[in-house]
Amino acid sequence: MPVTERIGVMGGAFDPPHLAHRALAESALRELKLSELRIFPTGQAWHKSTALSPAADRLAMARLAFDSLPGVQVDDAELRRQGPTYTLDTLQALRLARPHAQLFLVIGADQARSFERWHGWQDILQLATLAVAEREPAAGQWHNPAWGAVEQLHMPLMDLSATEIRHRCRLGLPIDTLVPSGVCDYIAQHGLYAAHS
Repeated sequence: MPVTERIGVMGGAFDPPHLAHRALAESALRELKLSELRIFPTGQAWHKSTALSPAADRLAMARLAFDSLPGVQVDDAELRRQGPTYTLDTLQALRLARPHAQLFLVIGADQARSFERWHGWQDILQLATLAVAEREPAAGQWHNPAWGAVEQLHMPLMDLSATEIRHRCRLGLPIDTLVPSGVCDYIAQHGLYAAHS
C-alpha cells in the first residue's frame, strides 16, 4: 500500500518543555509536512543520571506546551511503560499500529551527535527517517553519511535548556520569556523546581 500518513515522533524529558521545544515541533510540522506529530514525554530515561520530575507534572506541562499546535498529540505511552524508556520500543509500537505510515524521528543536533550511543540505533534507522534540527551556525557537523537520507530542519538559534530554566526557578528568577505561558503558570502554581522542592 502507498504511504498515506507522515507521522513525526518527538520525545524528551520535557522537564520543563520550553520555547525551543515548541519551535522544533513547529518546524517539524511545517517542513516535513506532517499529518501528525506525536510528542512522547519519556518515562524512565536510560541515559539520564538525575531524577526527573513526576510523570504527571511533565505530561501536564507537555500538553500545555504543545496541544495548541494543529496536528500534535501528546502521548503518554512511554510514561506508562515499565523499566527504561527506549525510542526503539516507541517506534516499533507505532509501526505496528500504523504499518503504512512514513515515520520521522525529530531530534536536535545535540541528540544527533550522540545518536550512535542510543539503544538499537541501527534498528531505529530501519523504522524512521531522522529529522535533525539545526540550532547552530556550524550546520551538519553531527551527520554520518551511513545513516542514509536525513531531513534537516531549520529553526532560529535559541540558547535554551531545561537545566538552566530549573536553575532560574531555584533562584527565583523569571522564566516567562523561556517557556510557553501555560507552562510558566503551571510551574508557579505547583512550586516546581523551587529551592525548597
